[in-house]
Amino acid sequence: MYRHGREEIEAVTKVLANGQWFRYGDAAAGHLGEAARFEREYAEAMRSPHVGMVSSGTAALMCCYAGLALGPGDEVIIPGYTWIASALAPLHHGVIPVIVDIDESLTLDPAAVERAITPRTRAINPVHMNGLACDMDALREIASRRGLVLIEDACQADGGRWTGAERLGALGEMGAYSFNFYKMISCGDGGAFAARSREHYERALMFHDGGCIFRPHAKELGIEFFCGINLRGNEILAAILRVQLARLDAILDDLHRVRRRVLAVIRSEGLELVPLRGSDATGTASHLGVRFAHADDAAGFCRSLPTLSGGTASAHRPIDSGRHVYRNWEPVMAQRGAYAQAADPFHHPANATALPAYHPDMLPRTLDLLARTALIALHPDQEDATADALGAAIAASARQPAHA
Repeated sequence: MYRHGREEIEAVTKVLANGQWFRYGDAAAGHLGEAARFEREYAEAMRSPHVGMVSSGTAALMCCYAGLALGPGDEVIIPGYTWIASALAPLHHGVIPVIVDIDESLTLDPAAVERAITPRTRAINPVHMNGLACDMDALREIASRRGLVLIEDACQADGGRWTGAERLGALGEMGAYSFNFYKMISCGDGGAFAARSREHYERALMFHDGGCIFRPHAKELGIEFFCGINLRGNEILAAILRVQLARLDAILDDLHRVRRRVLAVIRSEGLELVPLRGSDATGTASHLGVRFAHADDAAGFCRSLPTLSGGTASAHRPIDSGRHVYRNWEPVMAQRGAYAQAADPFHHPANATALPAYHPDMLPRTLDLLARTALIALHPDQEDATADALGAAIAASARQPAHA
């Protein structure tokens, strides 16, 4: 979380004082609560027709699969560098995740997607890791040509930009956002799903709230009721998010300013940078990446940057994040998809001919890219002079020997 202050405290205090903490607490009386207001405001900001607030980014992804009516017999293509929820969400719906390579941008490789499509493939799940945008033009073209749906994961890219007025997360049939403590805006933990069509939205809405049939909006739904679960947000979290959302565009503008300043310094140094898909204006600009010829060089850079920046900057290799690398998803690699075999999608008859051969070394290109890359986190409150100094420190650190 980048910015917070008195406004969030006042917003929460107001909700605590009015006693309406449950998101549907006063809906019958026509009260438009904080969650409903946030959904409308977020939909407008993301330029999406429909948005639903949920309890986490993982919950948002699960709502996407439910909204699109995906289930056993279906496959989804996901990248090998992402949070494990990219595999967990489809598995909880009986959908088999097919894990493929990233490309130099650290995001889903369109060529790898094309190679992985089978007659069972129903969806592609691009993930905008570290605020770096996937090649959405290429992925949308593939999805359109092959009759597939896009489930766009913008959990690490809330509000991120594509081209023109387009926002990440709202470019596919459905999209997911996360608002946990480490995201662009935060309420501690929370999420939202976006849907292009009313039908997909209604199905996701029904899935996220098992009590949907008792809500005032039930009579407005055009699909048959089915059994959902409880992934709802609440009024307290929504009140925080409304204040956070008001801060979002200024945060993004400042991050892009900082990234432009840093890039202006280091591009003249001949460094190999992680490419930005679309243009320099895409994504959230929360990170930039430098790639090295050898993994040891990237590790040495990460060790030297804090010293050469005077302790104002740090870097890490994505391979060292562990939990974001497919080979460390132990239950997925072992194909233990549920608490009981009868509920396990890897044992479902409809998936009998769709089981991939997972193993830790199945994506050597992804592992190599993650090991040779150093990611530097940027901050929107960095002044221009600080950003320029960071660029100089990055250049100096890149010149250090690997053993420094």
